[in-house]
Amino acid sequence: MKRGMMTLLARPWLWSFVGALIMWLAAITFTGGYGGGGMLTAALSLSVFTVIVGIGQMFVITLGPGNVDLSLPANIGLASAVAMKVMDGSDSRVALGLLAALGCGLCVGVVNYLLIRALRIPPIIATLSASFVIQSVDISYGRGLQIKPPPGFADFTNIQIFGVPLLALLTLLLVAGAGIVLHRLVFGRSVSAIGQNIRAAYLAGVKVEPIRFATYALCGVLGGLDGALLAGYFRGANVDIGNEYLLASIAVVVIGGTSVAGGKANIPGVWGGALFLVLLLTMLNTFGVSAGIRLLLTGLIIVAVITAAGGAKAAR
Repeated sequence: MKRGMMTLLARPWLWSFVGALIMWLAAITFTGGYGGGGMLTAALSLSVFTVIVGIGQMFVITLGPGNVDLSLPANIGLASAVAMKVMDGSDSRVALGLLAALGCGLCVGVVNYLLIRALRIPPIIATLSASFVIQSVDISYGRGLQIKPPPGFADFTNIQIFGVPLLALLTLLLVAGAGIVLHRLVFGRSVSAIGQNIRAAYLAGVKVEPIRFATYALCGVLGGLDGALLAGYFRGANVDIGNEYLLASIAVVVIGGTSVAGGKANIPGVWGGALFLVLLLTMLNTFGVSAGIRLLLTGLIIVAVITAAGGAKAAR
């Protein structure tokens, strides 16, 4: 029993799943057990989009203190508009539209890195500045865009298999691939090494700048993919479609057990954190809590998790 408890405490990301379960039980208790299955299906569907950008944000944060991509919401909004414009409502152009969204996200990631590298400014400032430029482009390009997604693509983003969204299953494969990259490939190990000690990583032969470049590019690509999928799921592009994913992408990383100090990432925790956040909002909506209170509680939860993680680190 004691060994089992120690094993559980050694995997703090499990608590994100426990928290998600508690939120779900609280919600269905309030509704008298009505709609529990549908609530889980909806939570899985909405969590997918947070998990995708959460993985990219996780890799960036793992690079070390100060590394965070604040351009994700603008990236998502622009990619959604680009994808819908290229697809032009035709199922035969879906692949081309997805490639365009990925290319758009890649460009954003590259620009973010170049700002950081060339101007020697902190990543948080560089990506925030980039987001303003991207938003301006998005407004001029996507404002008033009324192009609906191709019917086949829209249906694809909403397919369910025995109550489980197909996108959730595909995202599980993405998460598994990210886990392999993080723990088995040189790139993932290099990201962790840089986050633990950038100077030591450089002296050990890690190509620091190419790895940082690839990390920000990866985060940008995942943001672009998220924008295209969101446009399909919600039946159209929107300038503000990615706004909620700035806080969410950081929150799921922190709640899921990734260290904000860098060097320690946790893949499964991103899923747990996403489910926890979605089910938390579902529970608060069920209780009739206002939007302001929902944001306040989300912020307090993030602060509490960071504080707890810092305390645990100090204790060790």
